[in-house]
Amino acid sequence: MSGEGQTEGKEWVNNPTRRFSVLTLVIMLALGIIVGGGLGYVTLSTQITHLQQQVQFLQTEIQTQPNYAGAVSMTDGNVSLSQLYQSVKDSVVMIVGTVVTRTLFGTATAQVQGSGFVYSLPDRPVVITNFHVVVGASNIVVTFADGDAYKASVLGSDPYSDLAVLSVDAPPYEFKPIPVVSSDGLRVGDPVMAIGSPFGLTGSVTTGIVSQLGRTIQESTAGGYTIADVIQISAAINPGNSGGPLLNYLGQVIGITTATVSGSEGLGFAISSSTILREVVQLADVGKYTAHPWLGASGVDMNYDISKAMGVNVTYGWLIQSLVSGGPADIAGLRAGNQRAEVAGNTVMLGGDIIIAMNGTRIVNGDDLSSYLERYTLPGQSLDLTIVRNGQVIEVTVTLGARPPLSS
Repeated sequence: MSGEGQTEGKEWVNNPTRRFSVLTLVIMLALGIIVGGGLGYVTLSTQITHLQQQVQFLQTEIQTQPNYAGAVSMTDGNVSLSQLYQSVKDSVVMIVGTVVTRTLFGTATAQVQGSGFVYSLPDRPVVITNFHVVVGASNIVVTFADGDAYKASVLGSDPYSDLAVLSVDAPPYEFKPIPVVSSDGLRVGDPVMAIGSPFGLTGSVTTGIVSQLGRTIQESTAGGYTIADVIQISAAINPGNSGGPLLNYLGQVIGITTATVSGSEGLGFAISSSTILREVVQLADVGKYTAHPWLGASGVDMNYDISKAMGVNVTYGWLIQSLVSGGPADIAGLRAGNQRAEVAGNTVMLGGDIIIAMNGTRIVNGDDLSSYLERYTLPGQSLDLTIVRNGQVIEVTVTLGARPPLSS
């Protein structure tokens, strides 16, 4: 048995014959070097140069290799999901409140729950959440990531965008705001992370991608109006997640989770951060947002079946179904449909104007129309519409109004 540093077999003994052999070998090597010095030097010099080049190349390779030590890795310049979560988790809160409803047997009390996140206004910190989380709620309590809970009150809310801003009676050290950036630069396929408290499980994380932009959704609290400029995501949204931040992989808020489609996996929605940035100051200072533009018309998306039923060659756009008397569209002379028909199993009013562009921007459907109005227009502004009327393309200018408040 042998180990490192041992000589296997025999001990080394003082042997004159071996000593002579070694001496002879040394003398022969020395003579060989002297005799072949010229040629050997050239060969050795070339080998040394080659080895130096190899060492330099290997050092460069080692320096440029990614460091896999620890829990942090980099992917296309984005931090790991673990590090991303750690950087924002203290900014996400759980919100609970009490709602009292009247029933045939008296009153019933229920607890509502959602999520929110800390945002820094120029003069104070606030918590942003969904309108539907706190509507009608009393005894609102906000719980921070460290478990500390404090009373909160609603500073302002907007049912048309499903947003609410809360003031929390907490010491300054509890407020750790997250930066909110414009969502205008988002692209379909961008990775996102949602953080919230589904079913009361605080600090829960789901990830996904941006599935589509510029969607509209219906919320019962919006009084029949659609909520526009919504981000469709594949990240799971559950009860209690509502109001939590939707983040890009730089740890910036690009939306606020709001809804999911019951029974559908990988189909969630978030209010865009551009909407948040547009409204948050007015909600906190005034208590409401009053700058939603209003066209005063209802409509349906054009498609192949409707175009054939109308005898036109336009298969995109927004077909006006009805007008609000005295509303902006009515005053501008736009026309609603006047021929009731069954088209592909749906009742449609044919014959109305088809809006195909706004200020030169193509309008494919109602999502495009609503999102364009919210992003780029304000009440009182003039809007140039390109419409199809009786098969002819014409231009109409409308002066937008302000959306009427919801009746109580």
